[in-house]
Amino acid sequence: MNPREAALNSLNKWEANGAFSNIELNTVISRSDMEKNDISLYTLLFLGVIEKLYLLDSIIDEYSKIPPSKIEPATKNVLRLGIYQLLFTDKIPEYSAVSESVNLADKRSKGFVNALLRSFIRSGRAYSLPEEKWQRISIENSIPMDIINVFRESYGDEIASALCTYPPRKSHLSLRVNTLKISTDELACKIKESGCLAEASQIARDIIITNAPISLVQYIIDDGLAFVQDESSRIASMVVGAMPNEAVADVCACPGGKSFSIAIDMENKGELYSSDLHENKLSLITKSAKKLGVDIINIKAQNAKEFVPEYEGKFDRVLCDVPCSGLGVIFKKPDIKYKPIENINALPSVQYDILKNSAKYVKKGGVLVYSTCTLNSAENENNIKRFISENPSFMMEDFEIGNVKSKEGGYTFFPHIDSTDGFYVAKMRRKND
Repeated sequence: MNPREAALNSLNKWEANGAFSNIELNTVISRSDMEKNDISLYTLLFLGVIEKLYLLDSIIDEYSKIPPSKIEPATKNVLRLGIYQLLFTDKIPEYSAVSESVNLADKRSKGFVNALLRSFIRSGRAYSLPEEKWQRISIENSIPMDIINVFRESYGDEIASALCTYPPRKSHLSLRVNTLKISTDELACKIKESGCLAEASQIARDIIITNAPISLVQYIIDDGLAFVQDESSRIASMVVGAMPNEAVADVCACPGGKSFSIAIDMENKGELYSSDLHENKLSLITKSAKKLGVDIINIKAQNAKEFVPEYEGKFDRVLCDVPCSGLGVIFKKPDIKYKPIENINALPSVQYDILKNSAKYVKKGGVLVYSTCTLNSAENENNIKRFISENPSFMMEDFEIGNVKSKEGGYTFFPHIDSTDGFYVAKMRRKND
């Protein structure tokens, strides 16, 4: 299968079955015998079309002589791929973009695909955009208006505009060094030996940023010397501040990155309770912990909203990295943008219930940390303000890690400012009285 065929198949699955793009991408690559350049093209086309979906569809609507609702989904995906190549790639000739797209189309739609793409080329690849500012931003950057409104209401028009026009993240890998086995400098040298860049993060010094593809460093991960973790996610576990011989809980632990970071911070000494609603995913934590040489993690399938009596007042530190809308990672996982807004609106109450329940597990004088990978004040600051107002036994506590300084105990990571995922973290301490 060539990369364009693979991209078309993946887009058809993504649209028809609601497949997650990252899972589909990894599945195809792991099972493929495509060459490295073909895999790169497949990845570019598959994720690129999802990323620019609204703009591509707007162009199809503008140039099609067939009503959009009458175009078969598979044919529309062929057109999306063709237009994406014409607009966003500089090494693919026009004739190749057109002919390859026609080859992908079924017999009935070959003429239609050919005519539309050639008409687009004859126009100089021109297309129209709405005159109204936010509608134009929505189409040009393929951000639904519902999400734009979330950003505007949360952070104001200036930050909302910056978020909506922020380019997709450049490909790089963030690796959390397993300092139980190797130092940051030693691991960086090991990666550099393969001819790739590798340097310590300016935010979290035990995170290495590298341009190495995951395949090149997989042996490092398999040997338990590191695991994938974004800088902002690492900060959340650093804010927890876990120390050796403490009792710590991570109540929404899967896929496990923060639990692993906390265990390493604890020097693999003490007790770490990692629970999650999805029992089938917990085995992955057990497997990865073994590779890392971590044996202080106690795994339990548990709904974080349900009270566990034996946990009451047990823990020095509790992390609530709650399920969220993921709006902070749409810059590298573009399909998140297209989730129904109703799903987002239902989350704050679930998150608050988890936070309120988990607070019961914190010892007097202990620390409670709340984090999300979203950019939405309803899921972030508003939940914390409500919690503090309704739970006078807790107070906000500022933190400073690297060049990150909290304000009133909380910090929002913005991609266009911090060059990380969008993320929110807040630190609270239970009073001794």
